[in-house]
Amino acid sequence: MIELRQVSIAAGGFALSEIDFEVGRGEYAVIMGKTGSGKTTILEAICGLRQVTGGRVLLGGKDVTDQPPAARGIGFVPQDLALFPTLTVRGQLEFGPRRIGFSKARMLEKVDELSGLLGISDLLDRKVQALSGGEAQRVALGRALAAEPPVLLMDEPLSALDEWTRDEIYEVLRRVRQTLGVTTLHITHRRAEARALGTRWFVLQAGTLREVEVGGF
Repeated sequence: MIELRQVSIAAGGFALSEIDFEVGRGEYAVIMGKTGSGKTTILEAICGLRQVTGGRVLLGGKDVTDQPPAARGIGFVPQDLALFPTLTVRGQLEFGPRRIGFSKARMLEKVDELSGLLGISDLLDRKVQALSGGEAQRVALGRALAAEPPVLLMDEPLSALDEWTRDEIYEVLRRVRQTLGVTTLHITHRRAEARALGTRWFVLQAGTLREVEVGGF
């Protein structure tokens, strides 16, 4: 579902070369590595937010290397969540479906489905400024999933949460995987987080991305 073939990426004075990587349909893959190792750079290349200097990016068997981000069919949760400050929670969830042309009935159905799945049905009329960290995380996840993307990418999504809230979001993410089956790539530097959520694990170290077993990190 997600494939990088001999991908090279340059970001200022930083570069990654010949990255080969594959995540199958419905898997929950986690990339781990130290801060500055290039994890986010790989995610941005898959999203189309950073141009690759070599190799190919494929999604669902389709070469998307030269496609803009909006054409790639990806749900993306950035580290800072980047919720729209002028929209209510309902507006956040409606944004993607509205942009790609869902009918009103289908959009309302999707908002109801996701708000129930994520436990935010009672927050739909709130502005984002009134949300707690855990609530904002659920909303960002809902916004990323609302347009029914086959691929979900998350960049350090739980880094700002306390331990109790993080455990709650673990359960939400497991429920999303079980219910929606979306292929997921999750970036983190926390081993416990990777073990709690992943079905496959990769480590990025010294410019090399390698797959590891759960007991190998």
